[in-house]
Amino acid sequence: MTDSLSGRLPAPTRSAPAYAGQGSSANLADILERVLDKGVVIAGDIQINLLDIELLTIKLRLLVASVDKAKEMGIDWWEHDPSLSSRASSRAPSAGLTEENERLRAEIARLRATAGPEPVPEAESEGRAGHE
Repeated sequence: MTDSLSGRLPAPTRSAPAYAGQGSSANLADILERVLDKGVVIAGDIQINLLDIELLTIKLRLLVASVDKAKEMGIDWWEHDPSLSSRASSRAPSAGLTEENERLRAEIARLRATAGPEPVPEAESEGRAGHE
């Protein structure tokens, strides 16, 4: 008996057209374009507890969006990070804060000098009157 299965089974046919792969990549590109255009936020928290004692909490926040969409939302940290942008300032951010702090202190001192002596709060003035 030399009866083979190939003689009894129909020959395999190709039901999907040759361009089916192109359609799926086009759909993927459309989906990616929509996601980047609208933006997607994925948020999740992971908590590890042992006997009602919180040992570890990890908060995950992920934003997937295009650069243009991120700028619309006010997110542009990559423009100010010297390691990511050649246009970003190479000085440390704390240096800018120090300069601003000094400027604000000088402004406060100038305002105090033009306003005259500071008034004594009521609680302190009542305490002084009782001790006299």
